[in-house]
Amino acid sequence: MNDKLYKVLLFVAALVMPLVCGGVVYALVTDAYEAFEHFGFFKFLTSKEWSYTEGAEQYGALPFITGTLMTTLLALVFCIPFSLPVALFVGEYFKGTKVASVLSTVTDLLAGIPSIIYGLWGFYTLRPLIMALNISPQGSGVLTASLVLAIMIVPYAASLSAEFIKMVPNDLKEGAYSLGATRAEVIRKIVFPVAGSGIFSSYILAIGRALGETMTVTMLIGNTNNIPDSITSTGNSMASIIANQFGEASDLRFSSLIAIGLVLFLITAVINMIGKMMIKRARIS
Repeated sequence: MNDKLYKVLLFVAALVMPLVCGGVVYALVTDAYEAFEHFGFFKFLTSKEWSYTEGAEQYGALPFITGTLMTTLLALVFCIPFSLPVALFVGEYFKGTKVASVLSTVTDLLAGIPSIIYGLWGFYTLRPLIMALNISPQGSGVLTASLVLAIMIVPYAASLSAEFIKMVPNDLKEGAYSLGATRAEVIRKIVFPVAGSGIFSSYILAIGRALGETMTVTMLIGNTNNIPDSITSTGNSMASIIANQFGEASDLRFSSLIAIGLVLFLITAVINMIGKMMIKRARIS
């Protein structure tokens, strides 16, 4: 009897998560329906107008989708040169040593810092530096947001990549060493091919983490409702436009913000699913 009751409780507890996810999707779709019906789904996604003038309201998600993708992909470009060496340091060169343990602890600590702290650091330290270097006159913009966002996702990419590098069988590496291969050759010809799909999936998941970042991007991207024409231009992301205008939105404008949230939810869900599938594939192989 106790075993049956235990199974029922486990089933009920496990059922909560799909119900919550389904409830979130239902709420987003229901509230976004008005915007999609008024503008059309594809027109809403491809329109660059965002005007809430009464009687002539026009809302489109393209500037915010563009801003989100630009900041995320640029952050990934900045992230790789730092996260991959950390992963190799921890997972291969100094695997099992005290130095690697200290570095892993520091990396995990960076992952635990609240995003508002990163935003404050970027606003009061990095932004003035970019202005002083004449990279951008206003300091804020896609570049500034991407640099800070890259620092935020380094711990996620580095930690997960290091775990996959550690999973490479020692027999393969020892066989390569016995044939006269150097450490660099072993990494290039053994470690990367074997752990490659896992490392790639770690960056896919890091992208998923960066896509939904709100506070840091809101503080640094400039919050202008236009498509950025360069990496130094200001713009807006899907998360930041929702954060900035949600409190004062109503009716069609409110529905448009929810529609942007639904698009962000779908993009993030697809990217995370791809990452999970690749991790599963890497573990099987």
